Amino acid sequence: MLSTRLTNARFRTMDPAHPVAHDVGIWRGRIVGLDDAVTSLPAREVVDLQGATVLPGFIDSHVHLAWTGLKARTPSVAPCARVDDVLAVVADAVAGQTSPDAWVTLAGYDQRPLGRHLTAAELDRVSQGRKVFMLHDSGHGCVVNSAVLELLPADVPHENGFLAEGAMGAARALRPPHTQQELADAVAHAARTCRAEGVTACAEAGIGGSLFGHGPAELAAYQLAREQGQLPLRVQLMVAADALHPVALPDADHTPRALDLGLRTGFGDDWLSIGALKVYTDGGMMARTAALTAPYHGMDHGVDHGTDHGVAHTGQLQDDPEALADTIVAGHLAGWQLAVHAIGDRAADVALDALERAQRTHPRPAARHRIEHAGLIRPDQLARFARLGVSAVVQPNFLRCFGDDYAAIMGEQRAPWLYRGQGFLDHGITLVGSSDRPVTDGAPLRAIQFMVERASESGQVIGPDEGITVDEALRAYTVAGAFACHWDDSAGTLAPGRRADLVVLGDDPAGVSPSRIGDIEVVATYVDGSAEVS
Repeated sequence: MLSTRLTNARFRTMDPAHPVAHDVGIWRGRIVGLDDAVTSLPAREVVDLQGATVLPGFIDSHVHLAWTGLKARTPSVAPCARVDDVLAVVADAVAGQTSPDAWVTLAGYDQRPLGRHLTAAELDRVSQGRKVFMLHDSGHGCVVNSAVLELLPADVPHENGFLAEGAMGAARALRPPHTQQELADAVAHAARTCRAEGVTACAEAGIGGSLFGHGPAELAAYQLAREQGQLPLRVQLMVAADALHPVALPDADHTPRALDLGLRTGFGDDWLSIGALKVYTDGGMMARTAALTAPYHGMDHGVDHGTDHGVAHTGQLQDDPEALADTIVAGHLAGWQLAVHAIGDRAADVALDALERAQRTHPRPAARHRIEHAGLIRPDQLARFARLGVSAVVQPNFLRCFGDDYAAIMGEQRAPWLYRGQGFLDHGITLVGSSDRPVTDGAPLRAIQFMVERASESGQVIGPDEGITVDEALRAYTVAGAFACHWDDSAGTLAPGRRADLVVLGDDPAGVSPSRIGDIEVVATYVDGSAEVS
């Protein structure tokens, strides 16, 4: 007997062997058959979906769950567009702290609407001596006051209180750690939001590191969330490369660095597992720290970033290219799948060079290495992606939300290279959809709409030749996401033997005008055959 039979729906299976179905049978959390194979079988529950469209559950292949949940509970200065308004929010947050030793943490900071960065001196005016830490929305920088600067080593670089990348990490490390329960609750909050938008599985994009990690026992917080029944979707955890340390193993093991006990990609189960090793090569475009081969437009004299006065601004790498390459090769040798953060084209060169060196040193053709973001990829770099078999894990909603700004700072020649779609597909590169939540909107349907239209929220079309079909965009959030996370034997399609993870939609994305895709209702999201109605 089936546990559940779903009927009277248009099941878009994403499986070319059986692309459309009208009935799906579920038993013990798995799909056991389609259409005639299950229509006449008895079932404990028969659900009439009343003509809805059903897809495999969306896979968000790059998300920050803990950060998302914590941000939702942190005072925010968004959408303030005046310095005085930001300082008023800071003053209110400071007033809510009674301990003189307290850290006052704020979210939502973005220098772009302000026209410049805030300064430590400005924060000092409203901080009453408390330590103020205001995180940039990109996650790649922060503004702190003098009370924090005084705690940092003298060689930590900053510009009037703005700290970028590693310098930000040094300030983050000074703050008291979150408890495991606080992190578990934050993860649960974010996961519920994802599931309500049709996401059934995701890859958490970096635990345990100095840039985006939230404590030395972060993995335990995810385990706690699961043990408490607070994990409503499947989670794969990327581990930040700086969590690895040198190990003394025989040369035959090809492992110069490792996580404790040799844990690596693949450890875990269907609900919680260790995914790729996350390696950061550069910063982000919002913070103007993505590493480019040619300068940012409009920043020839350090305007907006507050650094490199009189010098063309091209962003920054996280480390010396050789050191980054050594880390990438070490992870590859140790058996990890690699997820290499590279937003700018200069960072992509570093990533591709290192991945090529890694495969040449010790070939692992089935590793499925990924480049996260691939935000600005030159035409000449596409063939290298293809030759190395590297997936491009992009965030379409970046251009939907920030496209006008990104196009302006890249200029007319480079804007069409931003967060490509068709260019990757034309070269046979696996194109993977993701959100980078909470940096911007995480809804897969709105991202899919952008991948088709290539239109920002203002209506500006950015790189129209990079637009793809609705089916190709859906594949980026289903089949390709499963491939990128090594889940293709259990997720990404609605086929016998696959997990019963699916999303019920109020309309067919391929049957409406592209401009309406983002507004389609998510009626219900099934994980393991159990529904959560939105």
